[in-house]
Amino acid sequence: MSAQAKNCKYIFVLGGVMSGVGKGVVTASIGRMFKNRGYNVSAIKIDPYINLDAGTMNPLEHGEVFVTEDRDETDQDVGNYERFLDTDILSLNYMTTGRVYMSVIEKERAMQYKGKCVQVVPHIPLEVIGRIKAAAKKADADVMVIEVGGTVGEYENILFLEAARMMKLDNPDDVAFVLVSFLPIPGHLGEMKTKPTQHAARALNNSGIQPDFIVARGRNELDKPRREKLAFFCWLRSKEHVISAPDVKNIYEIPALFEKQKFSALLGERLKLNFKSGKSHRWDNFVNRMNAADKKVKIAVVGKYFGTGDYTLADSYISVIEAVKHASWANGAQPEMTWIDSEEFEKHPQKIKELCGFSALIVPGGFGSRGIEGIISAIKFARENKIPYLGLCYGMQLATIEFARNVLGLKNANSVEIDAKTHEPIIHINPKQANNVALNRYGGTMRLGAYNCTLTPDTKTAELYKTKKISERHRHRYEFNNVYRKKMESAGMKVAGVNPENDLVEIVEITDHPFFVGTQFHPEFKSRPLSPHPLFMGMVKAAIARNV
Repeated sequence: MSAQAKNCKYIFVLGGVMSGVGKGVVTASIGRMFKNRGYNVSAIKIDPYINLDAGTMNPLEHGEVFVTEDRDETDQDVGNYERFLDTDILSLNYMTTGRVYMSVIEKERAMQYKGKCVQVVPHIPLEVIGRIKAAAKKADADVMVIEVGGTVGEYENILFLEAARMMKLDNPDDVAFVLVSFLPIPGHLGEMKTKPTQHAARALNNSGIQPDFIVARGRNELDKPRREKLAFFCWLRSKEHVISAPDVKNIYEIPALFEKQKFSALLGERLKLNFKSGKSHRWDNFVNRMNAADKKVKIAVVGKYFGTGDYTLADSYISVIEAVKHASWANGAQPEMTWIDSEEFEKHPQKIKELCGFSALIVPGGFGSRGIEGIISAIKFARENKIPYLGLCYGMQLATIEFARNVLGLKNANSVEIDAKTHEPIIHINPKQANNVALNRYGGTMRLGAYNCTLTPDTKTAELYKTKKISERHRHRYEFNNVYRKKMESAGMKVAGVNPENDLVEIVEITDHPFFVGTQFHPEFKSRPLSPHPLFMGMVKAAIARNV
């Protein structure tokens, strides 16, 4: 890949001490700072996994799979980039070890290396560099922020660090390194310790990279003595190059937190960027609205990818969480979200009445049969008790099954995903997907990415979108069976949106209900802080009106 972006500046964000310290949010926040100043900014996520994409990774281990417009299954951090930068991030901006190696092997098989011995170094780092520059050119980026997954010192990401080192060697003024590291406060000491970060900086030095900045993550704000110690022992230019990043109430406050420490100006100086002093205040205005929201809205999320041991992993549905927040803040409300494992309704049916205490109910996407009957009972309760409901992907499919069972009287109604021999296949699989499953082709074979949808006039959905045609992102194999379409509509469940190319049902809604909408697509992937998604806006407005 010889494509190169003109005059682009590259900022590598690397992790130290442990995973989960917030590299993705730091990457997105750095990008937002430069975007606020008028630069064209994009971001790249590098995952060190052998997987070709995130699609086959367990959401309990890796978090949400975020789907791009152009049908890539990526890491959840790409979602943060889109939300902070208010722009689409495409598949070119996501790479894994598996993806890089496959590309190099395919080139070797096609004789693109002209008979040379293809080696891990330099050919793998060169492939990484080519991908970074191609993504920057595609985005026409002034600034490209690149997050390298994992932590420094790991074997998995050393070749990506080598690529970063080589880029810096070629153009020292165009590349900067930011080390995001964790500063623990041992309970028996009550003192923030810098030594783990010092070791992380030394490990980075062993890869031939000297960090230009350290973002010091921790429970508390970094004090002056520790800032000075980190600057001295990690060989930074000054203590101002140590950026304090304490825990905050909301991640959208982080760009302002960084700006108070002149982070973007210091980065601009380091990169010899023609720094723009002016600043857009759209983001600041959004944060002010967010903090001023004073109403409460209680929302139950009923699903199954929540628990691992004694812990709840909300990262499995991070885009849903953020979409609810965006819509709530736009309506002057603060959301209170409660995670409910659907299996609890199966073990203890009487608990279903607890849903009366919520303003709305969401059933997000998922796969498999575990906990399904509990979800269906929750949907039935929401429908019968006029609780605002939003079903996403599987949440739409299960809503149609519930309606078929309890309104149409088709007691054996089901999805072939749950019961392959069901006599009432409300949800079935199209032939292409059936062939993929039969051949064990699971990676990257679902209906993925953006598809068109034509909205039905005089529906709540059309009223919310304020347009006739939309495009939304998908990630699923199974579809609503059109054999049951007329029966459903005659009984009160209206088809509110259809894919025009294949006549696939994309949206259903119940007309005699304050808000009951199910979507085959994932609207949460397109919600942004500065432009909340219409369907989440509609759900939140209905939830506020319920006034629980």
